[in-house]
Amino acid sequence: MTTDTPRAVIAEDEAPLARDLAARLKRMWPELEIVAIAENGVQAVELIEQHKPNVAFLDIKMPGMTGLEVVQRLTHKPHIVFATAYSEHAVEAFEREAADYLLKPVQDERLRQTVERLQSRLQTNTPAPNLQHLLDELMERMPAKPRLLQWIRAGIGNTIHNINVDDVLYFEAEDKYTRVVTRELESLVRVAISELEEQLDPQHFQRIHRGTIVNLRCIKSIHKNELGNLELIIDGRKEKLPVSRAHAAAFRQM
Repeated sequence: MTTDTPRAVIAEDEAPLARDLAARLKRMWPELEIVAIAENGVQAVELIEQHKPNVAFLDIKMPGMTGLEVVQRLTHKPHIVFATAYSEHAVEAFEREAADYLLKPVQDERLRQTVERLQSRLQTNTPAPNLQHLLDELMERMPAKPRLLQWIRAGIGNTIHNINVDDVLYFEAEDKYTRVVTRELESLVRVAISELEEQLDPQHFQRIHRGTIVNLRCIKSIHKNELGNLELIIDGRKEKLPVSRAHAAAFRQM
């Protein structure tokens, strides 16, 4: 890889959509290197700051932090392309501010136009535009975020337990349920882990695998196994929780 190789990060919480976008970009822009794919807003900030790409493709609606909030947190300023399912009325705001956007479902012709525009900007060393006016307007249009979860009602047999979220060591997907693990008990809730993630404080809870969210305050230690993959030891538990490669970067910095 040369320093002139264009680099991109994709942030999309739906893995099939992320893979599809990466594959189509590879066909249309073979020189572009996809250096990382983030599954939520918090991870997007970490990966963009780590890899410092030329371009970031950000889904607007993501768990933990929206694509708009990601842009506000960045110190590295790549060219931003928003992916959105917003109405045409909101799309007018993108066009008025000359911002790059992809309206879902993404059409090849629209993606090709975006690629050509990005290639032109990179070839002429055009700086990324200031998106603050756009961010301010779209933030006003965004629906209010759900309140952060503080208590979880979880059942064990015929008993309902009221669990303080701060006492949860980790959450683990189990079919259509989510297993809630504390030091004292394990129980199931009838909520998908992706829905649960949207209600958790991203400063304290981090997805480490597609099916696992861990309480960062409860990590006792981080180890590499014989294959070089990261594993977390949780305070008060004996099991080791594997960290997927997509999420490993956040823990190597800890």
